[in-house]
Amino acid sequence: MRWAADTVAMAREGARVRLDYSAQSLWRADRMIEEIRREGPPYPAVESALRGFGAYAGEVIVRQTGGEWWATGGEYWVRTPDGRLWDPVDEARRVYGGHGSLRLLCRDATSSGRA
Repeated sequence: MRWAADTVAMAREGARVRLDYSAQSLWRADRMIEEIRREGPPYPAVESALRGFGAYAGEVIVRQTGGEWWATGGEYWVRTPDGRLWDPVDEARRVYGGHGSLRLLCRDATSSGRA
């Protein structure tokens, strides 16, 4: 997804943070969102960035699981091979609200099909 690539570039150039599409890099993404939240901007000012962080997390899940993106009505989800749907864009919003974690979403998505 282009939003994911844009977020990787923004993190590298603007914040000097390396996002490499690994599950471990989602810890850095969570921290960047938390730092933005601490600065206190209104939600509309960060909505696009949050969408980008969510797309990045979704792309990590797709790459880790062999899943695929699903889109309908302007909403985007990741479907993992076990058939479950994940909403990383909403999870990024939850991180901004202090209630979520992209890292933990990825952990759950990548372990969901394992016995």
